[in-house]
Amino acid sequence: MFKFAKSTGELFTELKAEKNLQGWRENNREEFTLPLHEYLEKILADKNLTKPEVIERSGLNREYAYHIFSGKKNNPSRQKLLALAIAMDLNLDEVQYLLRYAQHGILYPRNSWDAVIISAVEQKLSVMQTNELLHRLGETLLLD
Repeated sequence: MFKFAKSTGELFTELKAEKNLQGWRENNREEFTLPLHEYLEKILADKNLTKPEVIERSGLNREYAYHIFSGKKNNPSRQKLLALAIAMDLNLDEVQYLLRYAQHGILYPRNSWDAVIISAVEQKLSVMQTNELLHRLGETLLLD
């Protein structure tokens, strides 16, 4: 899975000590985040997945999902992003990274709904199975 060369901590330490911000930015250009749709493309390539198969498995509206992948919709909701993550069969660390990357809160085990999603990801449940589990436990569905 795509990872940056430097950790966020390393960048932060360098940035705090840097006197030449412009030079730091130029030297670390490769470390800045890509637009979300480009990051999703890297995940697809790394996992040898196609957009149509992921969109089908995600349960998202086809047109809406293609807008996410094309960058026309660059701030999808946390639930929609989780549906894509589950459809791409991401492990829990990858899901958490994707959520942070998209500037959403990570899954938090003290939150009842999040705990169900964590369990579903760990069990490798599909989006439909995840929704069934959420329904059975009286939680809001991932996709309504």
